Amino acid sequence: MVENEIKSAVEQLGTAFEEFKKTHQEELKQIKSKGSADVVTSEKLARIEKSLDQLEEVNQKVTKAKLAQDANEEKLNKIETIVSRPGFDISAKADTSMEKKVFDKWLRQGKESLGPDELKVLTASNDNTAGYLAPPEYVQELIKGIVEISPIRSIARVRSTTNRSVQIPKRTSTFAATFVAEQGTRSETTGYQVGMEEIPTHELYALVDISEQELEDSVFNLEQEMTSEFTEQFAKAEGNAFVSGNSVGKPEGIVTNSSVGVTASGVSASLNANSLISLYHAVKPDYSRNGTFVMNRTTLAAVRKLQDGSGQYVFQAGFSLQVGVPNTILGAPYVEATDVADVGASTKPIYFGDFRRGYLIVDRVSMSVMRDPFTQATSGNVRYIARRRIGGQVILPEAIQILQCGA
Repeated sequence: MVENEIKSAVEQLGTAFEEFKKTHQEELKQIKSKGSADVVTSEKLARIEKSLDQLEEVNQKVTKAKLAQDANEEKLNKIETIVSRPGFDISAKADTSMEKKVFDKWLRQGKESLGPDELKVLTASNDNTAGYLAPPEYVQELIKGIVEISPIRSIARVRSTTNRSVQIPKRTSTFAATFVAEQGTRSETTGYQVGMEEIPTHELYALVDISEQELEDSVFNLEQEMTSEFTEQFAKAEGNAFVSGNSVGKPEGIVTNSSVGVTASGVSASLNANSLISLYHAVKPDYSRNGTFVMNRTTLAAVRKLQDGSGQYVFQAGFSLQVGVPNTILGAPYVEATDVADVGASTKPIYFGDFRRGYLIVDRVSMSVMRDPFTQATSGNVRYIARRRIGGQVILPEAIQILQCGA
């Protein structure tokens, strides 16, 4: 999104939220004086909320970009390390041959623009050009789609592995320092212990059969459609597992880890500003400084209306999105996660904490899609099988806190 578009969205957001606050205050006054709000006021407030929801897309993009900055810098550092190694020659990778020219044409104009001879050159030549059409590049595009869709992935720590699981040593208990007199006896301070946190990887798959005639006759590019569908469905599955997975054949969800702390809202089936303040302060300062709120869009709409004891809204519109300052709740950024529960009796609608330290996602096998024309050949079908292996687990429960509504 270009800078002018972001600036325009920021101005609209600021204006809309100021109007939202005025209208909400008017609605509260009407309810207090007459027992109910005027229809006109309620409808106006609903229109403003709809406008804020539409502008929220810009804020979410900025928020996720800001939260993922550390991860991006880490990747860039790895690339710089590889490039700086002795013997790495970028110029050696350049290819000005006929194959390169044909590939450039395919990249700009699409496969349909290639003639028979050009297509033959592209697909039958050396690996430097034909490799771009092979699964590795195909996989890379799908992975990027998943990163954009899954909000938990954007705020958690992500690492890759070539093994079936990842083991991380962790301190489980510690000793206490003790004062002693100048000539006092000093005995051993015991209690320091370490353990091992293991994050296994689990397989995620999807299988689709499409008839050969459908592939031949369809006006749509069905293979491309399958790519899009695999991306969306894998994103939904992993996003749900990171929130509520039971760790049986799938990642462990944040809400299912029994060691993650819970803060009671203090009100039945609803929220108030005090409960959010309590949630924010329930984690240690080092975590809250880098903390992020996680909730779904319905809950966000309720949070926008909350005011503290001084009449200040806990939600604040970001007036500097163009420099990476998104909307905040109590000064902390937030992301929308569809799989988080709605506000209701005994539900857990809001999470807060430093998820980059508290939750680890492990990628074992990147997305791969296999086109199998043989298995279902007698039925006239082509089978597409997509799979990946992924793990996820809470590794530092004290870095995360969950808000639970009253019964």
